[in-house]
Amino acid sequence: MSDAVLTVRHIRQNLASRRRVVSLGLTLALLVTFALALYLGDYAVPPSGVIQSLLSPLTGMANKGVDFIVLNVRLPRATLAVLTGASFALSGIIFQTLLRNPLASPDIIGISHGASAAAVVCIVLFGMTGFGVSLGALAGAVLTALIIYVLSWRNGVTAYRVVLIGIGMAAIMMAVVSYLFTRARLVEVQQALAWLVGSLNAANRADIIPLAIAMLVLLPITMALSRVLDALQLGDDTASALGARVETARLGLMLAGVAYAAFATAAVGPVAFVAFVSGPIARNLLNGAGKGFVQAALVGALVMLGSDLVAQHVIPAVQLPVGVVTGLLGAAFLIWLLIVSNRAGRVN
Repeated sequence: MSDAVLTVRHIRQNLASRRRVVSLGLTLALLVTFALALYLGDYAVPPSGVIQSLLSPLTGMANKGVDFIVLNVRLPRATLAVLTGASFALSGIIFQTLLRNPLASPDIIGISHGASAAAVVCIVLFGMTGFGVSLGALAGAVLTALIIYVLSWRNGVTAYRVVLIGIGMAAIMMAVVSYLFTRARLVEVQQALAWLVGSLNAANRADIIPLAIAMLVLLPITMALSRVLDALQLGDDTASALGARVETARLGLMLAGVAYAAFATAAVGPVAFVAFVSGPIARNLLNGAGKGFVQAALVGALVMLGSDLVAQHVIPAVQLPVGVVTGLLGAAFLIWLLIVSNRAGRVN
């Protein structure tokens, strides 16, 4: 066997080993954070009580008070945080990879803003609450993404047109929200603002089921289409020469990214910056050892769940919306990313 073959095999083994180590570390951190989410709260539940409650459907040993807190309050909240965090992260890394731009996340290029505007329309103009608002947000995200795609089309879709038009759409959607606030009653404004920040405070099992089903459908599609990404990174002409169906693959990936963001936003609101930060963090951890889809999903779940823990406990007797914490973290990360890019000479 030649030295070149041995070298390539050694490099591949090192990359695979790094992927495994990063994935294992993120998984362990997520499990620890999940356990803390079930343990911490205004009512102290010892670890043995948490375990007993989790096993009570199987053992039949029930403690109604503790079981209600663990199974009906903390477990749905933590589960929804994990699912929405992973969903936001997958949406973000799909757009960032597809458009080759770290700013191309759904909360930057207008998709989340479209969901927000639709939700505010449902609240202010139609007096909807709960599931109606979530359904409106889902429709708003899909419609906004469709408009961005159509306006970006010119013998194909290019990254810079999607980003620029998306930023313009975000501005338009925020203008719509501002206008609606000027004609809304105070109680409607308060309700809309609570939704716009993004929160897990009202998490329940009904929010989990649609998102879980959507992810079960989307994950195999994403994994299948992600194989084309390597070819797309080489440019449309090269990808076509290699046999890739460029526009079909791009449209499929964009629809998957929109669906992830739309279902997550419908469940918890447009939580800021989770989609934006997860992909770059995962890729920095991998250091070139893969696309980072799995690792980004783990990072997103960890960021969402960890931010929710901070939001619940950073101020005694006050539960902040999780979007407040992710907004602070995301803004700090954006500033850091711009500083690093500027020092590296990638930004004027």
